[in-house]
Amino acid sequence: MELQDPKMNGALPADALGYRQEREGFLPSHPPAPGRKPIEFMDFEGKTSFGMSVFNLSNAIMGSGILGLAYAMAHTGVLFFLALLLCIALLSSYSIHLLLTCAGVVGIRAYEQLGQRALGPAGKVVVAAVICLHNVGAMSSYLFIIKSELPLVIGTFLDMDPEGGWFLKGNLLIIIVSVFIILPLALMRHLGYLGYTSGLSLTCMLFFLISVIYKKFQLGCAVGLNETAVESKNPQGLPIHGLNRSCEAQMFTVDSQMFYTVPIMAFAFVCHPEVLPIYTELCRPSKHRMQAVANVSIGAMFCMYGLTATFGYLTFYNSVEAEMLHMYSQQDLLILCVRLAVLLAVTLTVPVVLFPIRRALQQLLFPSRDFSWPRHVAIALILLVLVNVLVICVPTIRDIFGVIGSTSAPSLIFILPSIFYLRIVPSEVEPLYSWPKIQALCFGLLGVLFMAISLGFMFANWATGQSHVSGH
Repeated sequence: MELQDPKMNGALPADALGYRQEREGFLPSHPPAPGRKPIEFMDFEGKTSFGMSVFNLSNAIMGSGILGLAYAMAHTGVLFFLALLLCIALLSSYSIHLLLTCAGVVGIRAYEQLGQRALGPAGKVVVAAVICLHNVGAMSSYLFIIKSELPLVIGTFLDMDPEGGWFLKGNLLIIIVSVFIILPLALMRHLGYLGYTSGLSLTCMLFFLISVIYKKFQLGCAVGLNETAVESKNPQGLPIHGLNRSCEAQMFTVDSQMFYTVPIMAFAFVCHPEVLPIYTELCRPSKHRMQAVANVSIGAMFCMYGLTATFGYLTFYNSVEAEMLHMYSQQDLLILCVRLAVLLAVTLTVPVVLFPIRRALQQLLFPSRDFSWPRHVAIALILLVLVNVLVICVPTIRDIFGVIGSTSAPSLIFILPSIFYLRIVPSEVEPLYSWPKIQALCFGLLGVLFMAISLGFMFANWATGQSHVSGH
């Protein structure tokens, strides 16, 4: 099928014209080619406002890894850390640009359908599997935090031994939280409805940031105050003589731990499974409008990450642990409230992470079916039961998902968007050797490099019996 392009002499294929239309800022509205199934999400009228979309995407970006960023700064230096964080934010924005461009070319706003368009049926299966594994891993990580931290917080508030009461058992608490908080939110039909809870989650993390800043000015230099605790709790069992033990900030530093923290920072802005579902529900959708949502969200998280890491580091300097909240007095009422707020934020993130899994499963198993409440509810129930069983019954599941995350995160951020761009954008518009496609190719190769580094250091951790900061 060929359509006339008024800006060029001759005719262009439909995909090429769609690309040109997308470059002008709107999704193509041309009908599908003969014999091609109509695009599933083109006729959906999004009703989610720009602000609510920003809340949802920001909440998807925000992960538990924020608690370990001060530790990362301690092993890279203030300026080097902020420069790396800025580069990663820009790369994440570029990755979303590639996704949105591909979505605009073919009029598809589903990650799995882009995989099918670029790589055939196998591509659809691979993309769905990567999204499911990555987000199930994220859900299990969040529930692990609830399981381990919530009994301690409640026990401290009640001045009770966390092992003393049946209602302080971590396994029971994650079931209660899953049934009474996560499940009702996960049953919402549209992701846009979670904008309010995402706003509350981000407010909790803003309270966390403000408390970290306040504690910096209250405690001043806390290195001397925490020296004994830090030496006794050194989680890596590593010699600390190489660290700066004084209240002096390092602008640039290189040590062995830097090579563990940099790959984790590279995945600090993982939100790609949620981008296209949010795009689908965005009011007045266009590539430029959704890119603005992504840029505002990434920019806000960059500021929050940077401020949290800087003030956390400037409080404890090189004494800071991988879990920064453990550095403060556990009897401090403000810190208890902060820990409770972080747990609430983590809890409210789980439904947002669950939505792309359900969408991927529906795309894979029921691609041509209309919406069904029984199926919608059943998938959510099965996923929550599965994740709860994994967290309760498989203590090593976090390590397993650590390996999965080291492969799925670079795939979602770097590799798949670059492959989509190279395969979907028509060669009539962007030749294979054009600069945009060379950029996309280099971007994909960078993802392969990050994957190799992450897996290498993770296996090195296991070989030496060490455990390092984890995130998202």
